[in-house]
Amino acid sequence: MKKSIAILSASLLAAATALPALAQDANKADTELDRATTMIQGITSPEAKAGIPDAVLRNAKCVAVVPKMLKGGFVVGAQHGDGVATCKMSDGRWSPPAPFQLSGATFGAQIGGEEQGYVMMVMNDHGLQALESGHFKVGAGVDAAAGPVGREASGGVGPDTSILTYSTAKGAYIGATLNGAEFNEDHGRTKELYGNAVRFNAILDGKVEMPEGGPARQFVRAINQATTRASR
Repeated sequence: MKKSIAILSASLLAAATALPALAQDANKADTELDRATTMIQGITSPEAKAGIPDAVLRNAKCVAVVPKMLKGGFVVGAQHGDGVATCKMSDGRWSPPAPFQLSGATFGAQIGGEEQGYVMMVMNDHGLQALESGHFKVGAGVDAAAGPVGREASGGVGPDTSILTYSTAKGAYIGATLNGAEFNEDHGRTKELYGNAVRFNAILDGKVEMPEGGPARQFVRAINQATTRASR
């Protein structure tokens, strides 16, 4: 009898311990959306003099945000981050958010670990098609470059550049390169956010209903506000 009670108590304790982790997993998609919203609001704010130029915001076909990307190692290191993307639909509205992951190798004199956020501005149809495929390597067949910064900046980027990338580190917004990083749709967070498996390109084409709840709508609203403000 005592043995049975002990086993039951241990099982209940294990279940109670697992509940916070399950709750954390259940909220992961919303947490990343909240972080992405905060980042896009900061890098597109009128007060951010070194933010994304209005010309880039006006012409962007898609916006992909990785609010927290971990980089680490010495000389050759790893990088990985969870992000969300949205694309401008044919009616001018922005699509529901599509979860993705960005990962790969980094090269350079890196010592220790560093967390940064990234924004990828997709500027042409080639970049849009790559994004909607749900898998591509930045810089491999999809031209990418560090984006110009400053509200009024406009030059310095070739017309064939598909993706302009930006980074935030220590509160500063700068152009950055992500060449070599792999972009992959995130099936797990997509199921979490939409309740079932839906196609990545269907989300970005607006063929999937916006998830209920605030974080997804707030993220898309932040993108819409930034691009609308840049078009005035």
